[in-house]
Amino acid sequence: MSEEFNMSMRKFLKQVGVTSQQEIERIVRENDLGGRKTLAVKMVLTAEGTDLNHVVESEIDLSGT
Repeated sequence: MSEEFNMSMRKFLKQVGVTSQQEIERIVRENDLGGRKTLAVKMVLTAEGTDLNHVVESEIDLSGT
């Protein structure tokens, strides 16, 4: 893979990580989550014109909020 591709990929992944964290923090801050201890989250990655459909599911610990 080319250096340009790698730089573009890193830029995309950084944007996804930063903006996702900001949105999760916002939703936790702005919503009454009913004393839940965890927040189930799912990220779906698709790429236009391809059959890419990558799903990552996890739980975020809310005990420190």
